[in-house]
Order: sequence, then C-alpha cells, then structure tokens
Amino acid sequence: MSASLRKGEIGRRALAAQVGERFYADWTSNDHRARRLVSEAIGTSGLTFVLSGGAAILAAHGGAVLAAYQFAFILSAVSALWLVAAVYFLGDISAHFNPAMTLAFTLRRDMGWRMALVYFAVQFAAASAGSLAAAGLFGHGGNLAATVPQPGQPWQAVAFEAILTFGMVLLVLGMANGPKLNGSFVPVAVGAYVMAMGTMGGPYDGAAFNPARAFGPDLARGDFSTYWVYPAGSVIGVVVAVLVAHFLRGPAKAREAEAAMGTPLDEGA
Repeated sequence: MSASLRKGEIGRRALAAQVGERFYADWTSNDHRARRLVSEAIGTSGLTFVLSGGAAILAAHGGAVLAAYQFAFILSAVSALWLVAAVYFLGDISAHFNPAMTLAFTLRRDMGWRMALVYFAVQFAAASAGSLAAAGLFGHGGNLAATVPQPGQPWQAVAFEAILTFGMVLLVLGMANGPKLNGSFVPVAVGAYVMAMGTMGGPYDGAAFNPARAFGPDLARGDFSTYWVYPAGSVIGVVVAVLVAHFLRGPAKAREAEAAMGTPLDEGA
C-alpha cells in the first residue's frame, strides 16, 4: 500500500478501532447515508430560508429603511441562532451545512470523495430550495440576502472570504471532539463566529463563507455574475485551515473523524 493510501486510512482505521464492527455495518449502510443527507438538507435549506426570508420580510414589513450595518446585524443574528439550534438537534447525524466544511473534512480524510460530492449536491439543492421558498412566500425584497462584492473589488472580496472561511473551518476542526461537535459550547461558538463575522463583513460583501449560502439567493434572483467570488475564497480558506489544523493538532483522532460521519443508529436500542 502506498504512503498516500496509508495516510488516507488514518481517520477510517482510528474510527473503526474505536467503534468496532458497527463501523463497517453502519457507516457504509445506505440507511445511515440517507440520514446524513436528509440532515444536511434540513440544515442548509433552513439557513437560506431564514436569510432570504428575513431579508424580504425586513424590506417589506420592517417598518423602516435600515442602514446596511443594521440589516447585516439582524440577518447575522437570525442565521447564527438557526445554526446553533440546528447543530444541537442535527449534529449527531450530520451538521456541515456548508460545502466548505465538507471539503475540509474530506481533505482531512474523514470522509471519501464520492460521499463528499453527494453532500455538495444536496447542500446546493437545499440552499436553492430554501431561497426559492422564501422568494415565493415573501417576494424578492432585500435582494434575498444575496452576497455581492463591492463594485470593482472582486479580488478583495475573494481574499476576505478566504479569511472568513479559514476562521470558521479552523474553529470547527479545532473544537470538534465528538459526533455532535458536542463540547457543550461548540454550537454557541459557531453561532458567535457567524454573528460576529456576518455583522462585520455583511455590509462589505455579504460575508457568506459558505458557497451554498451564496448560491441559493443568486439562483432565486437569477444573477450569478459575481458568484464565483465565494467558492474561490472558500476553497483557499479551507485548504489553508486544514493545513494549519494539521500542524497544530496532527491527524484526526477517532472522535474528530466521527464529527464528519455522524452517529450510526443503534439497532439494539
């Protein structure tokens, strides 16, 4: 076996050693895969629904014209609170809700590329469904919380998105210690980061640090002219974050790998 293949098996073997036979019986089962994908669909569609719906409702029924920083603060709070709740109730199944996080877990060799590609497809489809549902219910006000860089500054926005994604990925990889990311304050830490960076960066470029979150509103409003900024920045941020996390903490341990794969059903329960 080549060195690269041996390295690629680190997370899988560590997890198998800890979990035992159920690793092979459950993690590779279609039932468990389906649970993970449904969890991702719920979390990601909920994120874009509350963002796009929140933007449209504020624009139509907010009672005042809001400054950009006020708009960013409110939407950041809404999305952060949704993510805190979603990680708490779905985290033991799967709680990436972001192609950037899926890419990070895949580069860290916690999950395979085939499953990662399915995750990406589900995340983008779910993000689209969330924004389309919000547009159908509330209209296109507030630009559906679309992420748009400042005119003439696309590369600055790429760099900014790379920085924001780097921070988010490093936070999750550094704090994940179980299938639910369930140090008691981890979901709160994720929500705090989203709210802080969204409030700070929202008026500048929308502060997506999530390619699916950027994709949903763009699809609903039919404008992808600046979408490329967000996946480009996220990929750069993910690669650097995974390298730094490996330098700081070494390869993934079993419990860290479990955070990417979710908890199998206990058939004996």
